[in-house]
Amino acid sequence: MPRVLTETDVADFRDRLCQAAERLFAERGPDAVTMRQLAAELGVSPMTPYRYFEDKDDILAAVRTSGFTRFAERLEAARAGAADSQARGEAVGEAYVAFALENPHSYKLMFDLNQPNVEKYPELIAAGARAQATMTDHVNESIACGRYAGEPQQIGLMMWAAVHGIVVLQLAGLLPHGVARDLYHAMNATLARGLSPPV
Repeated sequence: MPRVLTETDVADFRDRLCQAAERLFAERGPDAVTMRQLAAELGVSPMTPYRYFEDKDDILAAVRTSGFTRFAERLEAARAGAADSQARGEAVGEAYVAFALENPHSYKLMFDLNQPNVEKYPELIAAGARAQATMTDHVNESIACGRYAGEPQQIGLMMWAAVHGIVVLQLAGLLPHGVARDLYHAMNATLARGLSPPV
């Protein structure tokens, strides 16, 4: 008789499967990875993953949801630990760069592809929105306190595009090792000067 799985057993296996999937998806691209390959990574039968996930898209959504959630938590903690609007903006940016460099597979899957049938995954949509908010809340605060002048969404997208570009170049090996953080600080200072209200 098959062993009855506890909630802990299910959660543990889902976590292990998602860890293996994250690496394979990032290295090969989701389209090149099969459920059979994922099962082989964990040393289980080809049908076992289907006991825990509907299909490969379901696994991809779970992996991306986890990535966005951990990313948002990291940025929120950085923002909460800073003293004022300027420090909060800098802390969020530093946390962004650190997360991306420490979790390159997660970062790639979060931002380098579109989720098939994303409307089926409300948890993924919510996690993505939470992460987006953590990247832009400090912009609204900086405008409210008079540090920046401009349209909040445009400023937020501009800053996101700049830091994302730095991270992608670093992860691709197109920047000297360890340059990303220094480049982020220089970019942030330059943008801050340009966004300052006219005197």
